[in-house]
Amino acid sequence: MKTVTLEVRAPADSMGDFVQAWKTGKPQKAARISFATPELLWQVLTAKRWELLKALCGAGPVSIREAARRVGRDVKAVHGDVMALLNAGVLDRTEAGSIEFPFEAVKVEFLLQAA
Repeated sequence: MKTVTLEVRAPADSMGDFVQAWKTGKPQKAARISFATPELLWQVLTAKRWELLKALCGAGPVSIREAARRVGRDVKAVHGDVMALLNAGVLDRTEAGSIEFPFEAVKVEFLLQAA
């Protein structure tokens, strides 16, 4: 199963992993999408966008209209959510213009600790 981990991580830590992969030529073992703060994670992954990701998990490339049909929402509203997820790097756009969430599962990982 192809899984992506959505995580809260300092940008310097994410860049460190990138540099390591660049130097060694070996990719990371797991796909990761990092957010600088928990607030940014929740700003990007609203309840409606999370619902959209659930509908797109393992679905392959689909049109925005088809994505809207799957979640039972207005195409214009889904278009706005798709654009936000594309801009955040969570969704991909195919060469044919469809959208795709190329994963079958999502893991969300962050640590909440005392100040």
